[in-house]
Amino acid sequence: MDVKIEESWKTILNNEFTKPYFLEAVSFLKAEKALHKTIFPPGSLIFNAFNTTPFDKVKVVLLGQDPYHGKGQAHGLSFSVPRGVRPPPSLVNIFKELESDTGVPIPDHGDLTNWARQGMLLLNSCLTVRENEPLSHSKIGWIPFTDSVIAKISSLKEHVVFLLWGKYAQEKQSLIDRNKHLVLRAAHPSPFSAFNGFFGCRHFSQTNEYLVKHGIDPIDWSL
Repeated sequence: MDVKIEESWKTILNNEFTKPYFLEAVSFLKAEKALHKTIFPPGSLIFNAFNTTPFDKVKVVLLGQDPYHGKGQAHGLSFSVPRGVRPPPSLVNIFKELESDTGVPIPDHGDLTNWARQGMLLLNSCLTVRENEPLSHSKIGWIPFTDSVIAKISSLKEHVVFLLWGKYAQEKQSLIDRNKHLVLRAAHPSPFSAFNGFFGCRHFSQTNEYLVKHGIDPIDWSL
């Protein structure tokens, strides 16, 4: 199956595209479209995280659950929203912790593309969602696909920082070789849990300290 995705990822993930779970996901999305369901993000942005952050550039992985389900919010990068869209509460809290940890001022937008271009894979576990229905595509095959992505990064690369915020993301740590990589865990930045350990986690500075220690360019967190 010819999937339109950045070439390095296409090579790494080629075997996944012919597996039954992936073909079922594609069929499901075609059926949704035939029923005139509104799906986010738009088709051209489903693989935006991969297209913006090639495999060979990955040095940080930030794992989300599924895309924002409100109109205009999702653009294929976990926690990110396009410019002109009001940052959701979890993203606002991410910026608050970033400022507290590193001194980087809170931006006037929520577009994290600059982080992605520097090697931060902003990966949602599910790559699509139906409008106003969170987790509506959580059982269509995306999870085995993105689990494979995490496992391949773990096995084929070294010294990657994995940011696992919240219980759901932390369940993925079994896919990661902690002898080769740094896994940083904290509560989810949602307003419901941020005060339970997200605020004060200092993951941004810890990420850059680890990268520099291993001779890797740090992330410029300014947006």
